[in-house]
Amino acid sequence: MPSYTLQINGQQMTVDADADTPILWVLRDHFQLVGTKYGCGIAQCGACTVHVDDVAVRSCSLPIAAVGDAKITTIEGLSEKGNHPVQEAWKAHDVPQCGYCQAGQMMSAAALLKENPNPTDEEIEAAMRGNICRCGTYVRIKAAVKTAASK
Repeated sequence: MPSYTLQINGQQMTVDADADTPILWVLRDHFQLVGTKYGCGIAQCGACTVHVDDVAVRSCSLPIAAVGDAKITTIEGLSEKGNHPVQEAWKAHDVPQCGYCQAGQMMSAAALLKENPNPTDEEIEAAMRGNICRCGTYVRIKAAVKTAASK
């Protein structure tokens, strides 16, 4: 089994894993970074969203062998104290209901705002379209992204 050294949340971590192991399972099972959730397993729901070199990607379909030297950021690494503007906006707008999709939602929102700090409603909707919220909190999600953009 090959060994991989990954850059996760600003730290180098080494793991032995099969080359086709999705990074989702490496994060959860090997490093106990369980904020990243398993949703569908086919990169359609967004619950497993992490950043790879600041780009939102679905970790359930990204094999460890494809990561290379890229920097991975999970919800745990978004901010040390949970006070990233997106996290603060999520609290202010009381976005989560069941909460299951929220880490992926926040990671998508943070990637959008890093790339485009002042998105339009249409740009927010386009960026968040790949994240499914089973509870239907889309109105609050959009409001929270707008609030985070203003900070």
